[in-house]
Amino acid sequence: MSHNNLVYALCDANSFYASCEKVFRPDLRHKPVVVLSNNDGCVIAQSKEAKELLELWMCRPWFEIEKEATRLGVIHFSSNYELYANMSNRFSDTLRQFAPRVEVYSIDESFLDLTGVNRDYSKYGREIKDTVMKWTGLPICVGFGHTKTLAKLANHCAKKQPGYDGVCDLTSISTGELQKIMEALPVSKVWGVGSRLEKRLNELGVDNVWRLRNASPKRIRDEFGVVLERTVKELNGESWLELEEVLPEAKQVMSSRSFGQRVNSLQDMSEAISFHVTNAAERMRKKGLYAGAIHLFIQNSPFDQAQYFSAGQFVALPSPTNNTMLLDKTAQWILKKIFKEGIYYQKAGVMLSELVPEGGQQRDLFGFSVTDAKSIKLMNTLDQINDKYSRGTMKLASEGLDNGWQMRRAFKSPNYTTDWQDLPVVL
Repeated sequence: MSHNNLVYALCDANSFYASCEKVFRPDLRHKPVVVLSNNDGCVIAQSKEAKELLELWMCRPWFEIEKEATRLGVIHFSSNYELYANMSNRFSDTLRQFAPRVEVYSIDESFLDLTGVNRDYSKYGREIKDTVMKWTGLPICVGFGHTKTLAKLANHCAKKQPGYDGVCDLTSISTGELQKIMEALPVSKVWGVGSRLEKRLNELGVDNVWRLRNASPKRIRDEFGVVLERTVKELNGESWLELEEVLPEAKQVMSSRSFGQRVNSLQDMSEAISFHVTNAAERMRKKGLYAGAIHLFIQNSPFDQAQYFSAGQFVALPSPTNNTMLLDKTAQWILKKIFKEGIYYQKAGVMLSELVPEGGQQRDLFGFSVTDAKSIKLMNTLDQINDKYSRGTMKLASEGLDNGWQMRRAFKSPNYTTDWQDLPVVL
């Protein structure tokens, strides 16, 4: 194996959504748990115990398996995105205690740069694993490698292969040991190799990770391109993927959701659009950005017996703004232009684009610019109150009160970590 001085760790939370649901429910620790998609449609996450019962439940419509799941004692939850986002932040904050540089790769995965950290990585991995469990209640697996691709592969071994106890270190093993591990893994287990690519590689006789590692980089580049060539080099210990501590600046912010029940009135649709504008604007302000354009769309379901209808419009703003009220006023103007009576709408969404930082703004001549002190203070106050007391404490009147169109989440757990009313109670 070609060694270098770089060392990466990939820390991955196990069955993240289901694990989050178990943290504040000790009675579910060893119970099968599944989490459902928007409007309680399909299974999108399973605990280890649920996977052992029936692997094929993933992506299956809940109504098809509900009877069998109930018979087997499976506990089901609606998606609680507020809880998952907060637990993800706790997870990544905990990992920052162990490495000088951390890349949050996804909601349940982070890369750690441990270059120069002179430790027994197997022991260090167990320390990380135990600390995350103690501080957050989340079970994780840790993989170490001299490249990000090898760290990802090590994490797979830690999670799926018996004997590792959730920690796998590929930085200190011999070439013979590495060969044995890689020959037992299909090439699809390599980061970035999907089913189509796997099929093409198999046709060339590359059916396991070891064979891909030993493939000619030039031939791989000629046949598959530079991305897979870099993957081969990464499998050989050459680091080509750098750690990204700062996420790329967002190009757009979107809020979109299927309705819990069909919407056919302009009033209900107007409330839903206001909700999405508020949600998108709040997320945009957290990034310190301003929107220069807004896109709105509404549609019914393509699976309805009625003719499919979809409408949308993009509008450039006179000047970038982060003011929710101005954005909502524009969105409502668009809605009145594209709304069509007699349609039972299934989904709507708002996208804020042409995003610029505060310093990138240009004031307009007609008073639309919101860089004045009053508007900034108002938006800051709105966000501070909603951060302190939970989202929706203060909102636009145009969002309405009833919101019967809201996404159906009949089995949602409490927002244990983000709402004062839902704080866990110890008796």
